[in-house]
Amino acid sequence: MAMTRVRPGRALFKTRRPAGVQAPDRDTAVIDWAAYIDGHRACTGTVADAVRLIRDGRLTPDGDSAGFVWVGLHEPSATELADLAEVFGLHPLAVEDAIHAHQRPKLERYDDVHFVVMKTVGYVSSGPGGAEVVETGEIMIFCGPDFVVTVRHGAHGELGSVRRDLEKDPARLALGPAAVLHAVADRVVDGYVGVADAVMEDIDEVEEAVFSPERTDESRRIYRLKREVIQLKRAVGPLAGPLRNLSGRRFVPAEIKEYLRDVEDHLTRVREQVESYDELLNPILQAHMTQVTVADNRDMRKISAWGAIFMVPTAIAGIYGMNFDFMPETKWRYGYPMILAVIAMACMSLYRGFRRNGWL
Repeated sequence: MAMTRVRPGRALFKTRRPAGVQAPDRDTAVIDWAAYIDGHRACTGTVADAVRLIRDGRLTPDGDSAGFVWVGLHEPSATELADLAEVFGLHPLAVEDAIHAHQRPKLERYDDVHFVVMKTVGYVSSGPGGAEVVETGEIMIFCGPDFVVTVRHGAHGELGSVRRDLEKDPARLALGPAAVLHAVADRVVDGYVGVADAVMEDIDEVEEAVFSPERTDESRRIYRLKREVIQLKRAVGPLAGPLRNLSGRRFVPAEIKEYLRDVEDHLTRVREQVESYDELLNPILQAHMTQVTVADNRDMRKISAWGAIFMVPTAIAGIYGMNFDFMPETKWRYGYPMILAVIAMACMSLYRGFRRNGWL
């Protein structure tokens, strides 16, 4: 692919501020930029200066760039990303995906530019009662021969610390854009591990609550956890294929391939862990519903038992309340005390029987 020259004067490249510092008013989506030569950062006033430094000033005898440019953006507009697309020769389809987000994790190649999409996750408190939910974002990476453009959507997956860690290791950063790609993937997968562990803690709490002697209603919480597990599976599962494919790409140095295989191994463990959550939550939900059913049956038995006991005096009182003229007991002197005694004895017998059978 022919290197496209930068056109000075574009609005995106006029912003001058210290590299690594985000503008408070977010007048631009560019978070940070730098030119890296032999693993060392070369600070420039604008993105355009960084591109010129790499493409005009540092070429090897073979005509390849001796360094690369790393531009980081957060939720850019179509205009801002279009300017970068013209500079770096980004494919329109990939640019459209990076603008609108909501993509599945994937790896695509457009000429000599690789486009990678990763889902970021965070476990945050949200809604009434401070219930924790899995929030997702996205990181899109354009990885070319002499540049890396990272586009982040959402509040999670901050890459400032990734850049700082890489800059502390010039030997690794000197391996080129593939080193940035690995570092971002490693940070994303580490985020999966943290969220998966937090979800596991919540599942353990629900399990203890379900099997505790106290009667609690955990069905809403269990269903919420199942929804969060599904969100996590949608982020973790599809990334396995792109990571596996990256390890086999020729533009990735052998040293980075080893690191990528390690990240893939971590992702596999997280994916298996998340998949086991569904298998764990299903029996917990079934056990909870069984306990609810048993508790409801116990309540119904108690209600039925007390209803049977109170039915005795109601029935006797109903019989002697019919006001017939010829009812011998109503004229008997001891009729009233006898009826009370019969009612008391019948109720006591029923009570003892229900107690003996565990209904009361």
